[in-house]
Formats: sequence, structure tokens, C-alpha cells
Amino acid sequence: MTADEKAGFSPDKYSCKDTCTKDTCTEDMCTEDMCTEDTYIKETGLRVYGHGKPVRLFVAGLHGDEWRDTTEILMKIEPPEKGTLALIPLVRRGEYTSTLDPAYYPVMGISILEAIESLNPEIYIELHSYSRGNLEKLAGRDRLERIGVPAYSILKAGVLLGSVSPWIRKKYFPKEALCLSFEIQKGNPGSREFAADMLEVLKETESRDEFVEYLRKEFPEQARKAIEDYRHFYGEI
Repeated sequence: MTADEKAGFSPDKYSCKDTCTKDTCTEDMCTEDMCTEDTYIKETGLRVYGHGKPVRLFVAGLHGDEWRDTTEILMKIEPPEKGTLALIPLVRRGEYTSTLDPAYYPVMGISILEAIESLNPEIYIELHSYSRGNLEKLAGRDRLERIGVPAYSILKAGVLLGSVSPWIRKKYFPKEALCLSFEIQKGNPGSREFAADMLEVLKETESRDEFVEYLRKEFPEQARKAIEDYRHFYGEI
């Protein structure tokens, strides 16, 4: 697949209402007569804007009901000024399998692997969501001891920043790539807004080092922790 803008797609053409079916509609999302299986299938596909390097891949709605808080953010994003932006606004609904499980990407996340293999992105971003009660599980200092990966850093408005699953990071990306996971707090409009702002920065970012410098300037403590965690877990940055 070439990194040219996918024909027939406009960020303004769809909304989160296009991502559900009659079985999953809720009053806060849409009305039943607006939902069809065709629109759900449409929004699970890959769309690509722009051309050339750097190539950025953003994915959302990876499992469970996370799409309710994340998919619309990607569907509203505009093309980048330079380089390529590839989006998968909705990877999979329903069943929840952790991305730390080696079985996730070859099965539920196969569309992500196909996009990575086709586009070879230098920047890869996953957009997740979490319940307030699970904050400690994600950002607690003992996360590395509990489940074997570093804790997320708390940025702002309940948005957390961390690395993607080691399984996909080590297997599919060189060390120079920028691979990040953002967690949005469910039901928090401010969290969604801040995450959208971060993606606006990332869609114009041209390298890992450029974004690291941005973090150091805007969020020095979080940047320090993220770099230390990365070095401890993966080796030299």
C-alpha cells in the first residue's frame, strides 16, 4: 500500500455515531435508526493521508468498549502538513484481550500488524481508555513488579503516557521509532480534549527525538520518568 491519501474519506463526513450497530447503541451515542453494520465495518478500516516520510500510524478502539472514548478523536483529526498519517479509528469492539497478551496482535489486532508491515511507520501511537478506579493499576509504582511493564506517567486531565506492548515494540519497530500508548480517562471530556491536542502535536512530529524534546519542555518530570523507564526496560534510548 502506498502512503497516498485514501480516496473518498473526509474527517468531517463521519462521527462516533457511525461506529456502532443496533446491538450496541446507547442514548448518549446515537439513535437506533442511524446505526448499520455497514457503517461499523467502514470505520474499522485503514485510511491514509499525505505522502512521504515520516510515516505515522495512530490506532484506537483496540478492545472492549474503549472505542466509545477514543474512536471519535481519530475520526476528527485533519491531515498533516508534511509526511504521512495513517489511521485505524476502530480496531475491534466487544471482547477485551490485553495488548500485553502475545495473542492480541496476531488475532484481534491483525489489522494493526498489516498496517505496520505495509507502511513501516516511524511513529506509532495507540489510544486507549481506562476507568478512574483503575488509575493505580496503570500508574502505580509497582506496575513493573506486578505485570512486568513500567507504570504509565500522568500527563494532564487524566491522560496517561506510556510505551506500547513490548511484544509489538520489540518485534516490529527499530529502537529509533517512537511508539507510545495514551490512556484517556473514560467519561472525561477534558481528558479527550487534551489527548486530541497531544495527537495534533504528534501528527506533525517528524522523529522520536523531536517529540522527546517537546516532552522535556512541556512535561519535564514525566519526560524524565519515561526516559528512565525506557532505558531500564529496553536499554539505551
